[in-house]
Amino acid sequence: MIALIGPTASGKSDLAIKFALKYGYEILSLDSLSIYKEVDIASAKPSKEELNLVKHYGINEIYPNEKFDVMKFIEIYEKIKDKKIIIVGGTSFYLKAMLSGISPMPKISDEIKKEVLKYDYSFLKKIDSEYASKIKAQDSYRIQKGLEIYFATNTPPSKYFKLNPPKPVIQNCKIYEIAVDRSVLRERIKIRTQKMFELGLIDEVAYLESKYRDRTLPALKAIGVKEVLYYFNGMYDKDTLKEKIITNTARLAKRQQTFNKTQFKDKVSLPLEELYKELKV
Repeated sequence: MIALIGPTASGKSDLAIKFALKYGYEILSLDSLSIYKEVDIASAKPSKEELNLVKHYGINEIYPNEKFDVMKFIEIYEKIKDKKIIIVGGTSFYLKAMLSGISPMPKISDEIKKEVLKYDYSFLKKIDSEYASKIKAQDSYRIQKGLEIYFATNTPPSKYFKLNPPKPVIQNCKIYEIAVDRSVLRERIKIRTQKMFELGLIDEVAYLESKYRDRTLPALKAIGVKEVLYYFNGMYDKDTLKEKIITNTARLAKRQQTFNKTQFKDKVSLPLEELYKELKV
């Protein structure tokens, strides 16, 4: 099993598909936007033709109004771990989590899920100041998880995690990183952004907003979507819209490069052309 990481628009998908076709692999995509059905252009997911060429997992798994976390990717991985898989880490945080390990979670009933909605950060702070001190009062996801653990096990979450240490999900995985200069990457982002508009990005976002009518959904807050929503509000003209998407995507790419540099020490990092040679594609 191998993993391919790199910032957005660095060429991961093309390389992964060519590698998979040559060596008989299938692809597990770890991407926080491609996992959604109906978000095709904004996520820059592979085309229908490419998805038909190589079996992909982690793409088109859920609808934009469905929630997910790293456990969703683990669930997908567990079903396919005996296959020849190349992991493509668009959101490499998920790869890091699967390599480092995840503490096993208790079963959370629907009753508990409803019960925790009655409580907030201040209650969490009372029952577990240690856990609460490590998260922000606005972090609704971790607050909810902490409260669910407490009500399901009658144990403060910090103590629960000590009693249930993380266990790696993925082992023996060689990591390859696409190293790319930021000026080169910005040009690639410009080209990809223009292509998104030509494919119908604005129409796609209009459809998503019309269908789901909830701009707080993670899919509707993603780069490429949120800017179009601002455009609908009259905040940008079309030229400004494109520039905003390019700038915000470049900032995301910078954060991704920093994360990959600091979190994955044992990896092969090469420019795209050299990585093609290294992988014999």
